[in-house]
Amino acid sequence: MVYRPTANTEARKADVRGRIVSAARQLIAERGFMETTVAQVADLAGIANGTVYRYFPSKVDLFAEVFRLVSQHEVDVMSEVAATDGSAWERMQQALRVFVLRAIQARGLAYALIAEPVDPAVDFERLKLRQAYADVMIDLLQQGIAAGEFAPQPVTVTAACLVGALAEALVGPLAPGDKLADDEQEILLDGILQFCMRAIGSRYNHEEA
Repeated sequence: MVYRPTANTEARKADVRGRIVSAARQLIAERGFMETTVAQVADLAGIANGTVYRYFPSKVDLFAEVFRLVSQHEVDVMSEVAATDGSAWERMQQALRVFVLRAIQARGLAYALIAEPVDPAVDFERLKLRQAYADVMIDLLQQGIAAGEFAPQPVTVTAACLVGALAEALVGPLAPGDKLADDEQEILLDGILQFCMRAIGSRYNHEEA
């Protein structure tokens, strides 16, 4: 007789897989990819080490999956903001604001997603993440140029520059330390918004930030 998995069996497998991914995400946010081990993931998920490998052939496969899921969520959040009502100028500013605030509030995860040295398989997912962010910005830039809100410009170049500037200002070697007071966070946020919007060539001014 051919074994056919039942709904309960599939649900249990999905639950275990979800616990593994959730545990890995938590540890990566706290410690980064390099300092997270399969043993730590298994312990936090409440399973044996071998169980992790039943769902993910290697640590790299697990980390790449976590990266895909987390990065897709971050892009979805930014995309939702970009798709709201309002001018392209307003939506660009809000999309950038959300990006910066989420990175400030989860610096460990932001560093892991954007800048931490990783395995080539995970780095491949990072390239896709950066392109996804750039695509959101390209769409907004095109809308803003068409509406006369942004200066005419090569949108793919501008989007690439914005993604790079955000990464450097938030988690790069020159970025501020991890522990920022509320007023320091506001200064960082305002400074990044001013730089990005002025670089785009919008009608941005300090009072409207």
